[in-house]
Amino acid sequence: MRFRDRKEAGRLLAERLGSMRGQDIVVLGLPRGGVPVAAQVARALGAPLDVVVVRKVGVPFQPELAMGAVGEDGVLVVNERVVLLADVPPEQLERAERRERAEVESRVRRFRGGRPRVPLAGRIAVVVDDGIATGSTARAACAVARALGAARVVLAAPVCARPSVRALASDVDELVCLVTPRNFGAVGQFYDDFRATEDSEVVELLERAQTAE
Repeated sequence: MRFRDRKEAGRLLAERLGSMRGQDIVVLGLPRGGVPVAAQVARALGAPLDVVVVRKVGVPFQPELAMGAVGEDGVLVVNERVVLLADVPPEQLERAERRERAEVESRVRRFRGGRPRVPLAGRIAVVVDDGIATGSTARAACAVARALGAARVVLAAPVCARPSVRALASDVDELVCLVTPRNFGAVGQFYDDFRATEDSEVVELLERAQTAE
């Protein structure tokens, strides 16, 4: 299965999520590529659209290995097991956290422009990306959504690498993927048009969704 672009992928994903219409949900797009997909889902489900801005906090000598994640409102999620196994001292964890938190704050200002975050407390958070490869960013986003008070976390994507489906199962209440191919090289191989999503498009989609509420 291939998708023409992120809009088509979002429409198809929305059809799969159709049973959630009418529930108290917030659709959260992962910037940048996940937001055009999430916008279609939010529109179809009649739900508010927002972004979940997260940054992995990587192990100093192996940045791709996440020892935690930071999000808005001072949220810090720490994987104590990775910190212990990597023998990361508290001061290094703190430095890495500060560095990534500054980037989170910068992106929040860029994407929201001063608008408040849509409250998640007691609601269903539907975290949407345009595809899931390793799942590390999606895992961080779901952890942050839960830390911000979401009562239930649903992770949804048009395509997800099969090993990540199994790995993410314990991190979410529900995982919804349209395609879980055996041969997965990169998310872009499942799209005819996978051009980069610009910051301006993310801002425009968020503003348009807010106006439509």
